[in-house]
Amino acid sequence: MPEAYIVDAVRTPVGRRGGGLAEVHPADLGAHALQALMARVDVDPSAVDDVVFGCVDTIGPQAGNIARTAWLAAGFDEAVPATTVDRQCGSSQQAVHFAAQGVMSGTQDLVVAGGVQNMSAIPISSAMTVAAPLGFPDPLSGSRGWSARYGEQEFSQFRAAELIAARWELERDEMELFALESHRRAVRAIDAGRFAREIAPLGGFDTDECPRRDTTLEKMAALRPLREGGRVTAALASQISDGAAALLIASERAVAEHGLTPRARIHHLSVRGDDPIYMLTAPIPATRRALAQTGMTLDEIDLVEINEAFAPVVLAWRKEFDADLARVNVNGGGIAFGHPLGATGARLMTSLLHELERVRGRFGLQTMCEGGGQANVTIIERV
Repeated sequence: MPEAYIVDAVRTPVGRRGGGLAEVHPADLGAHALQALMARVDVDPSAVDDVVFGCVDTIGPQAGNIARTAWLAAGFDEAVPATTVDRQCGSSQQAVHFAAQGVMSGTQDLVVAGGVQNMSAIPISSAMTVAAPLGFPDPLSGSRGWSARYGEQEFSQFRAAELIAARWELERDEMELFALESHRRAVRAIDAGRFAREIAPLGGFDTDECPRRDTTLEKMAALRPLREGGRVTAALASQISDGAAALLIASERAVAEHGLTPRARIHHLSVRGDDPIYMLTAPIPATRRALAQTGMTLDEIDLVEINEAFAPVVLAWRKEFDADLARVNVNGGGIAFGHPLGATGARLMTSLLHELERVRGRFGLQTMCEGGGQANVTIIERV
């Protein structure tokens, strides 16, 4: 089977809600990542076979195939097509998968993958808000098949986070220690300049805004739970944020033809599902299956990026694999950096690639929970 390589990867800084990127149109936000990517590689943009971008809540300025509008807003060739993917939180990780699969199938040679999300402009679940006046208060209302299978119980990520905390016996203070460490790792990484190579500054904005330097366990303990009687607070969840990221995926033929220098090889890609009521647990069976398919153990993985949608997601995963958190989200995660839904998968991949190079590791694994109880897994190998 043909190989798929990551030639380069770049991202914008991640802006907090109402922060430095809030007023940037999503097409321009995505265009900035695309322009920065193509400026870094010696390839005529017209040679790109396709552009695959992740985005969630594709309404308003994110509607109309944001991948296509971002490519055109970047000033690139109209002949290059583009498509937008929605696998909820894993949208842009799935975009990388589709790009790699196109290359590995032998039908494409150069594919740009990435994602964009401006949550300041388009708040989370905006698409449902628009649908509510039309008689659809939630995506599942009126589905006989869903009701027959799962009943009328609440279907939400917030309930799922609580269910996970209870099932894996995760106490609030344990989760708060994890969240505090996420911020501390992020601040250390920023101060050490670890993200300088991967960030394309935008309008003088060159640093991730969300990590909190002044947060403490005392401040976290003062917060009310998101649900009455629950353990999960806002401090244990990823922050609402804005951002974009893009990667160039190439075949061996394209590498030779364009004189490119690959930075990593796609070693494995897969996606699995789990209980949609628990919703956020799929990284566990997805990781287990990926390791079984590759014949690898977690000990062979140098770095892991698992999206911190909520602290219990990562801590339940750690318990299942007895994983060493010293190799997991080493520069902080979504609790610190935020989670611009459609962009996070590509942002994590960009950071994973750069960190593998910094520590001279070989394999990196990325996974993330996704709406409906799904999870992508990608394993990359530094070359």
